[in-house]
Amino acid sequence: MLVGMSSPSSAQSTAEPAKGRWTSLFNGKNLDGWVMKLKGSDLGENYKDTFRVEDGVIRVSYDKYEKFNGEFGHLFFHQPFSKYKLRIEYRFVGEQCPGGPGWAYRNSGVMIHSQKPETMSKDQEFPVSIEVQFLGGAERGTRPTGNVCTPGTHIVMDGKLITQHCNDSKSPTLRGDQWVTIEVEAHGNGTIKHFVNGELVIQYEKPQLDPDDRDAAKLLKANNGEKALSGGYIALQAETAPVEFRKIEIMPLDD
Repeated sequence: MLVGMSSPSSAQSTAEPAKGRWTSLFNGKNLDGWVMKLKGSDLGENYKDTFRVEDGVIRVSYDKYEKFNGEFGHLFFHQPFSKYKLRIEYRFVGEQCPGGPGWAYRNSGVMIHSQKPETMSKDQEFPVSIEVQFLGGAERGTRPTGNVCTPGTHIVMDGKLITQHCNDSKSPTLRGDQWVTIEVEAHGNGTIKHFVNGELVIQYEKPQLDPDDRDAAKLLKANNGEKALSGGYIALQAETAPVEFRKIEIMPLDD
């Protein structure tokens, strides 16, 4: 079964996550509770059926694309979160979409502390957010997963403001089409930790808006200049690499 477009109105059919226990954000059947935003398309428009539910997993697929022309996409859960544990299983499958940039080879992720999808411009490539980056290894070379990237944001590590866009984790390189478990532990504007297959691979704190970023500057103006990010939306990425997601679970925390 293939499922296409979802909308914010259909999102209310999902269960309310309860503190202290794991709750699935994906029902395994359709995209109820989720809404997509792809560059160049309106919110909720599933360009070329990029996001699908098939065989009990969410699939990012490019078989209907002749060539990629910058249609980076994100699939947002309808509810924002601040303090939580998030657990996702993913795997890369198949070949990259023709025309995809080299850096996007076996590259995906989950955006956390993201802006509302409704606030993204039609031609915006990535939401202002913190990206928990998922990378698959090539046949050779080192390529860790569970890294952190910062579209429109900055973070603090070891007491220093980090303005570099992507920062590598300590994870091993994971090759092939194996399932990988990523867990994120987020404490609002406090510490955020990434785990890969149960091992802590990177941590940072004080996520904040980058005033020099055009999209973040709009949010700063709307938020009366407040830089600190204490929460936001969760979104799965489509970056030209066919990828599958399953067991998307969250556990809200008290602090």
